[in-house]
Amino acid sequence: IANLGVSYSMQGKEDKAEPLKKRVMETRKRVLGDEHPSTLTSIANLASTYRNQGRWAEAEQLEVQVMETRKRVL
Repeated sequence: IANLGVSYSMQGKEDKAEPLKKRVMETRKRVLGDEHPSTLTSIANLASTYRNQGRWAEAEQLEVQVMETRKRVL
């Protein structure tokens, strides 16, 4: 699912990518935890979709979350 979401983004199909990326992020949070590197990658991927959609505030919020968590954990 994650790869399909990224593939849609690469094709400029953010409307199709967004629900897939959200699903991956939510699943990884539930299964791996909020601070797992794979979870952080999925959050960053969703932020990228928001940025490509012009949803700057939402993208920034997620990117800051990822950056702060990575600085603290990794």
